[in-house]
Amino acid sequence: MICEYCGLVIKEKYIDKGPEWRAFDADQKRKRTRVGAPMTYLIHDMGLSTMIDWKNKDIFGKEIPSKLRGQIYRLRKWQSRIRVSDATERNLTFALSELDRMASNLDLPKNLRETAAKVYRDAVDAHLIRGRSIEGVAAASLYAACRMYKIPRTLNEISEIARVNKKEIGRSFRFISQELNLNLNPTKPFDYITRFTSELKLSQTCQKIAMKIIKIAESRGLISGRGPTGVAAAAIYFASIISKEKRTQRDIAKVSQVTEVTVRNRYKELAENLNFKLPFRRNTY
Repeated sequence: MICEYCGLVIKEKYIDKGPEWRAFDADQKRKRTRVGAPMTYLIHDMGLSTMIDWKNKDIFGKEIPSKLRGQIYRLRKWQSRIRVSDATERNLTFALSELDRMASNLDLPKNLRETAAKVYRDAVDAHLIRGRSIEGVAAASLYAACRMYKIPRTLNEISEIARVNKKEIGRSFRFISQELNLNLNPTKPFDYITRFTSELKLSQTCQKIAMKIIKIAESRGLISGRGPTGVAAAAIYFASIISKEKRTQRDIAKVSQVTEVTVRNRYKELAENLNFKLPFRRNTY
């Protein structure tokens, strides 16, 4: 490795850690690679053990003869038993599959799922699972990962797809965040504006107005002690009136998962304190 300007040799006998082959398309890359999938926290054994596929096909894609299917079935069954050998691995197997199911329903990215699985593994290593439901801690780990990546998902959204209630998830989240020192910042109304306006099919102009309303309200101390989803919903309702892209309070409340009363109350507070001369309007159906 040399400097291209002065010719200084920075390092010699440099080892190229990349492959020795070249690929010009995805098919060539798939065929020429000789390694397996990378390590992942989403599998209880980190993806380092052998897996026997459930498809009755060989490496060339041909059907396995019926005489060998019974033998392959027995190998597959014993392999699955060997991979899960103790109680901790059984716990991880169930919890990580549950976590992956919830993340798929919420359409969350893979890097966030990896982080959620890492949080759950840390909770297991710290012996925080004892006395708590596996589903509750898994859902709390997923909620914590959403907070880390600033991908806002409310406890209501997670409790709808989890097999435990909102109270249990919140209790587990507070416990593991304190014990693991996650230091998560509270969510803000800004975090929800983009997603809510997208689901309501509002324009970028309306979105910018809603963010400006929240910024002014925050500078005047109007959002302290208020739920972030309720403030975001009221700001969006306010902005939809200003930009003449009216959405009913019922539609906004449904997307933001708050009550229509909350939208009305937060909207009334914003309208009175921000000195906007707008009429107080109820839903029109």
